[in-house]
Amino acid sequence: MAGELNTSLLNEHKEKHFTAGEIVRDVIIGVSDGLTVPFALAAGLSGANASSAVILTAGVAEIAAGAISMGLGGYLAAKSEADHYMRELKREQEEIIAVPDTEAAEVAEILAEYGIQPHEYTPVVNALRKNPKAWLDFMMKFELGLEKPDPKRAVQSALTIAIAYIVGGAVPLLPYVFIPTASRAVVASVVLTLLALLVFGYGKGHFTGSKPFRSAFQTAFIGAIASAAAFGMAKLVQG
Repeated sequence: MAGELNTSLLNEHKEKHFTAGEIVRDVIIGVSDGLTVPFALAAGLSGANASSAVILTAGVAEIAAGAISMGLGGYLAAKSEADHYMRELKREQEEIIAVPDTEAAEVAEILAEYGIQPHEYTPVVNALRKNPKAWLDFMMKFELGLEKPDPKRAVQSALTIAIAYIVGGAVPLLPYVFIPTASRAVVASVVLTLLALLVFGYGKGHFTGSKPFRSAFQTAFIGAIASAAAFGMAKLVQG
């Protein structure tokens, strides 16, 4: 009866939590770098009086190289995380078999940290000892703080970051496609990219739980500093 009541309550109450954190993180990494790096490169080349065609060619080459590099970095990071999880899983399995009493004491210690009394957590500890799979899962989550990674995570991360980088990188280069004069194209590029950075920063703040407007201006400020530094350095070297 109690089980049916709990099921009914859970069906009536559907919590709305944002669960695509890893994908959002990858998109943020890719778009952030994609908007900033090609933007700074285009501004720097414009400062060196390069033509729009040269800037566009260099920008496309940079986007291709950056997308591959960033995607590979995302793949290796996710793969390393998965490898680390499997190593710790194997070690925890061996400890549960070799020193079950010690591992059971660790379960009791973890539950005690939540204010659960010995007479309350003892049945839980005994129940976990009878279910090695649940015991192992409990230790991985609550002792080591590790969640089982998605087997597709590495490839998914690589593709997400790479595509996000390409999308972000295309924004500052777009004016150079339509405006042959670099001195005019760079102005349009600055305006378009700063607007994109503001929108992106606002979205990033919204999804990450920080203040959206603050995030928007911080993101745009960083992009502006990077492009101004590249433009000024090109002018300095040229002069």
